[in-house]
Amino acid sequence: MYTLNIPKPKTINMKHKILVICCATICLFSCNSETKDAKTDTPSTDTTSKMASEEKKEKAWIPIDSAMMDKGWKESMALGEPHKMMAKSAGTWKGEVTMWMAPGAPPMKSTSTTVNTVLYGGLYQQSKHTGNMMGAPFEGMSIMGYDNTKKEYFSTWIDNMGSGILVSTGNWDDATKTLNLSGTIKNPANGLDCTMREVFKMVDDNNQVLEMYGPDPQTGKEFKTMEIKYTRKK
Repeated sequence: MYTLNIPKPKTINMKHKILVICCATICLFSCNSETKDAKTDTPSTDTTSKMASEEKKEKAWIPIDSAMMDKGWKESMALGEPHKMMAKSAGTWKGEVTMWMAPGAPPMKSTSTTVNTVLYGGLYQQSKHTGNMMGAPFEGMSIMGYDNTKKEYFSTWIDNMGSGILVSTGNWDDATKTLNLSGTIKNPANGLDCTMREVFKMVDDNNQVLEMYGPDPQTGKEFKTMEIKYTRKK
């Protein structure tokens, strides 16, 4: 999210993790005004509820026969359409980055580069990003996949600008050709969790657009914090 030489599915690209880079920076500004109500744990005295909870835990470990186990395992590791779509984004991409630190603030423009690689036969996609964030060298990496068991996409992000990890989950909207993900990142300035949302639009096989949304630093309301237009390098 700056001079970011960082940089679907119908062509899902882990490039959307770039947004997380921005998360790390924008979070410092946009999460400062977020407040959290203190949570007070109230022990439940509902015996029926406790029994139901224990019963649920026990059922989760009911033994299954080898045939069911083999079938479930094969389905979990099977390559489906989501994985095939991710594989289409393998290669190098150039990104045109526009970032806003607050609603109405002057846009900050830069360029980015992302290299996507397929892992483990196509089950995952790795994206490596390099660039410059606000005058400092930047490196980041993301892993993205589709969990056949949970029926949802997931992505992780780490970079050299922090020691934490961002985990986002979401689903593909075939009608709009977008991947919608959301997750939380902790603001190192105040320790509060900041919710970030990503919308990854697939224009065609060679062009994609990532939009990121986060809280307004003054009102806490969601606003567009970043946009990256990606073009595949030939």
